[in-house]
Amino acid sequence: MTSQRDRAVGAGMQLGSQLSVNFGSSIAGLIIPVVGSAAVVAGRQLVTMIVLLPVTRPRMRGRSLTELWPALALGVALAGMNLAFYEAVGRIGVGPAVTIEFLGPLAIALATSRRFLDVLCAIGAGIGVYLLVGPEGDFDPFGVVMGLAAGVGWAAYILLTRRVAQQYRGLEGLAIASVVALVLTLPIGTLTIDYGTLDWGVIWLLVVVGVLCSAIPYSLDNLVLRRITPRLYSIITALAPVLATFAGWIVLGQSLSALQLLAIGIVCVSAGTAIATQREQPSSPLEEAASDIP
Repeated sequence: MTSQRDRAVGAGMQLGSQLSVNFGSSIAGLIIPVVGSAAVVAGRQLVTMIVLLPVTRPRMRGRSLTELWPALALGVALAGMNLAFYEAVGRIGVGPAVTIEFLGPLAIALATSRRFLDVLCAIGAGIGVYLLVGPEGDFDPFGVVMGLAAGVGWAAYILLTRRVAQQYRGLEGLAIASVVALVLTLPIGTLTIDYGTLDWGVIWLLVVVGVLCSAIPYSLDNLVLRRITPRLYSIITALAPVLATFAGWIVLGQSLSALQLLAIGIVCVSAGTAIATQREQPSSPLEEAASDIP
């Protein structure tokens, strides 16, 4: 049993983790126009690998393809999710990109539900996204598509993470997946980057993005669920669109209209309500995978 103080500390660390990820994504928005989204993803995956490999030391030798395929597939999902997400960030901004992307894990959480409340929450989230990208019509259509693709990638990530968690110890499977994601994204990044734009300032920002989006969240998440329930973790995660909008405003000066801010709020309330009212047992797939959300 955890004490009330431990729960408060855990909730604070989870909020810190979310702030780190979203501020890191906002900083990525500064350098995506300079080096391209693929280079940003490759840089983040490189930092992730540097952080995870020395700690986990995953064993590859002696494992069959049947044993390895979930981690390999997870790496593909991780690469696709991040490539699509950062492309969306570069085109439509951090807050809208995170809001649209969050439809993926929300769909997983509601997929097997037969509750009328969850149907209402799904409709509410859909209305929120429509209000965000529809009536005013000033978003890049391809950016919206990339946001949706990132959501699909996040949903696949959650499903594959559940399989990997059952088959590997700790973060070993995620470490293997990170290597796969780096192998897939590094060639794209090196082929698309304009090397004339590289200087120590850009390289430093790439490292900062990797630390904020990977190293800090992974370190905090390893401690958070020892102190709070997966449900509380998921509820705080449902605040990601609001935190991303705040980070985009602070770092990038991105502002949204009152209608768009209302739309993001509707998505957050719908997601938070759906997750908060789930039964403890059985837990939702989103809750079960919460400890491995990147």
